[in-house]
Amino acid sequence: MPELRTYNVFISHSWNYDDDYYRLEKLLDNASNFKWKNFSVPRHDSLNTTTDMGLINALGDQINPTGIVIILAGMYASHSKWIQREIDLALNGKKPIIAVEPWGQERTPKEIQDIALDVVGWNTSSIVSSIRTNSL
Repeated sequence: MPELRTYNVFISHSWNYDDDYYRLEKLLDNASNFKWKNFSVPRHDSLNTTTDMGLINALGDQINPTGIVIILAGMYASHSKWIQREIDLALNGKKPIIAVEPWGQERTPKEIQDIALDVVGWNTSSIVSSIRTNSL
């Protein structure tokens, strides 16, 4: 059996709503026949920077080696300047973006819909399929 490809993934999320981030991380860790490397910046593993420009550069360093950026598309995403900066870094780096609607979410911000190659629900097979289809 051939070895599985490892997908390099950055999950953009708000630390104020990081429960969904940790649920998605666990979902991807437990997905069958799927290997991934997490380039995200969770609260427990923050970047060592002291300025906004330092953080932007460090986020760019995290996003650069990835093949895809996932946006947790809760309505709070449209109100976070750092999620927007991560989106801008992904777009500038020509990284494909997929949006995952958090469990129970009924609306996805239009600005997220406009930039995402795919918008998927909170479902393991949908998320993994979108990563496989859209990742560089």
